[in-house]
Amino acid sequence: MARLAFIGTGVMGAPMTGHLARAGHEVVVFNRTRAKAEATGLEVADTPAAAARGADAVFACVGNDDDLAAVTLGTNGAFSGMREDAVFVDHTTVSAAIARRLASERAFVVDAPVSGGQAGAEKGALSIMCGGSAEAVARAEPFMQAYAARIVHVGEAGAGQQTKMCNQIAIAGVIQGVAEALRFAQKSGLHTGKVLEAISGGAAQSWQMVNRWESMSEDRFDFGFAVDWMRKDLGLALDEARGNGAVLPVAALVDQFYAEVQAMGGARQDTSALVRRLPK
Repeated sequence: MARLAFIGTGVMGAPMTGHLARAGHEVVVFNRTRAKAEATGLEVADTPAAAARGADAVFACVGNDDDLAAVTLGTNGAFSGMREDAVFVDHTTVSAAIARRLASERAFVVDAPVSGGQAGAEKGALSIMCGGSAEAVARAEPFMQAYAARIVHVGEAGAGQQTKMCNQIAIAGVIQGVAEALRFAQKSGLHTGKVLEAISGGAAQSWQMVNRWESMSEDRFDFGFAVDWMRKDLGLALDEARGNGAVLPVAALVDQFYAEVQAMGGARQDTSALVRRLPK
């Protein structure tokens, strides 16, 4: 089995490290809040560089571009401690620009954002979209299989992040559509459970409908992927679109709707809280 390092043991990173350890790997972890690293029950390093030293593969799942730069390129960053032949795998959702920057620094780097949320991480059933060289992805894939249901190599460095942007663009419109349908059903005096039964087996069906319709109707919004994070992700997509010429009117509109939810106090509620801005 391999020696691995994992940087960032939050709601996504912590269960992923558990899967790696249960697969038989020796895992060393680092987190800025040391207590979160210690909660994994694994060996804890004092710096990213110390965690990465001697590792066959180093993983990161942090917050944003600045956080990723700090734990890789900063003082005591992971890159300063890594072996030349080690692969670096970033599961953070960040810009394609920083993914390309990291790939320019080392031979084997994979930008590998994930979809599936906290539940997917805990179940080991994440979908992972990978950017990087074929060799880098081949080195990383055996380890990622510990917590993935699907791994797709979509292109060169940055392509994984761009694919995650596609994911969030698609989700944004779907959640808004589900929210509007739910409120329409309520305003019409319909039994929302029967409506779900009737329409979820046809063309209207979506993961968001099946998994969030009932909880949205009950004003429960504690399912992990926060509005703050969705706004960060949509911001990345809108920034990328300004550079590549893509037109994203629905994503831009839903991003502003999420800003309204933030103003209503829903910043840490999950993305289905979008329904809150629609009157009952």
